[in-house]
Amino acid sequence: MNRGDLLLLAAGVVAFFVLTFLPGVVAPGSSAGGRPAAVAQFSSPSFASPSETAPPDTFPWNGAGAAVKGSKASASPAAQPPRPSLPASFPPAAAPTRIVYPAAGLDVVVHPLSPSQDELNSQAIVPPITMDGYWVTNFGTPGTGSTNTTYILGHSWEDREAPFNRLSSRSTPGDIFEATTAAGTIRYRVDSVDTYGKSALKDSPIWNAVPNRLVLISCYAQDLWGKNVVVVASPVLEP
Repeated sequence: MNRGDLLLLAAGVVAFFVLTFLPGVVAPGSSAGGRPAAVAQFSSPSFASPSETAPPDTFPWNGAGAAVKGSKASASPAAQPPRPSLPASFPPAAAPTRIVYPAAGLDVVVHPLSPSQDELNSQAIVPPITMDGYWVTNFGTPGTGSTNTTYILGHSWEDREAPFNRLSSRSTPGDIFEATTAAGTIRYRVDSVDTYGKSALKDSPIWNAVPNRLVLISCYAQDLWGKNVVVVASPVLEP
């Protein structure tokens, strides 16, 4: 099988989870096919049949959680001050439906992803095989009344253009992006962009419960098999 046709599953799971990477071949006509680099939008996910995917490889995360050397962030997420409560003028907490991140060339539909009991028992999450984003519903919801971090996962691909690939090379602290929810739109400012070894992500501070924080996670494009890129952002409170 050509490595250029392998799908790498995005890394984003609760601290006690073990992420499952699901390499797979995408059939012609699937929504995971090539799109222009500037914008990649998909209205609904496309699922690969069992014959189109390879058996999943599971990678346990039991490292110390230290960021990999070479991170672009000036400070680790653990060093950031607590997020203030959102003003009443912000939309109420609601499911995210879209992420638009101009600096990274990212514009994706976001779908809810609720781990099944089997996934919880096996400590593994296997999102659908698409180029869309997936909101892990076990954690936070963006908007006023948020009580935890909102996690949105996205696939990175090898030898193929994909929207989440660009998080690795084009995201920078200070960038502004928007999360559209069922109740409105919230602007976020990127606090940090870190790369983690896959064995270290489980115990990293990104899994701390921080209200109003939003975290984007994918595989690191320069080392898809070995690292993850993690973009941490906070709501923009000023107009």
